[in-house]
Amino acid sequence: MNVELIQHTPDPEKTVALAARLCYSPISVAALREKMESENIETYLERIMSMGHHSVLEHASFTFGIEGVSRVTTHQLVRHRIASFSQQSQRYVSHKEEFTSIMPDSIAENSEARHIFAFMSETVHKAYAQLIELGIPPEDARYILPNATETKIIMTMNARELLHFFALRCCQRAQWEIREMSIEMLRLARRVAPAIFRNGGPGCVTAGCPEGEFCCGETAEVREYFKNLE
Repeated sequence: MNVELIQHTPDPEKTVALAARLCYSPISVAALREKMESENIETYLERIMSMGHHSVLEHASFTFGIEGVSRVTTHQLVRHRIASFSQQSQRYVSHKEEFTSIMPDSIAENSEARHIFAFMSETVHKAYAQLIELGIPPEDARYILPNATETKIIMTMNARELLHFFALRCCQRAQWEIREMSIEMLRLARRVAPAIFRNGGPGCVTAGCPEGEFCCGETAEVREYFKNLE
C-alpha cells in the first residue's frame, strides 16, 4: 500500500482560521488577513474547534493518491459521500498482462489458505486473459475479477469530512485494510495541519467509545497510540 498527500489547500490552518475570524469580525477580509499574520493561529483554531464551529474546516481540502489497495477497500471508501474520487478504470485498463491481488495477512499466514488464494487468483487471471483473447471487451471481461484485485484511486476530502472519516475508519473495529490506509492518511494530514488533526482518529480519542457493546476494550491504548502518531 502506498498513500501520498499529493495536494492540499495552501496554509490550510490559516485559511480555516481566517474563515472563522470572519464570522465574528466587522472588519474587511484584507484587514483580517493582515491581522492573522500576528495571531497565534494554532491557539485560535483549538478554541474554535472546542466550540464545535466545524463548518469552517470545509475551506481546507486534501487530495490523496492511494495505490496498492483492493477493490474491497475502495468499495468502502466511496461510501463517504462528501468527497471526490477518481479510480483506475477496469473498462479502459486491461489486466491481461499484469494482474495483482491483495492477500490479507490472515490468509498469507495460513499455508493452505494461501495456496487456495494463489490458485484462485491465477485461475481468474488466466480466464480473464482468455476472454480478452476471444475478443471480449475489458469492460465485460472484468465481471469475473475478484474483490481482491489491486486498484488505484485519487481522493479529495475537506478537513471536516476527513475528521469524520478518521473517526470511523481508524477504529479498531474498522476493516483492516481501510484502517491501515486511514491511519496513514491521518499521519500525512497531521504533518501539514497539526492543529486541525491533533485530535484526529477514532471516535474514542476525544469522547467515550461510540461502539457500545462492540467496544474493543482497548480505549486507553488506542488513545495513547493516536496521541503519539507522527
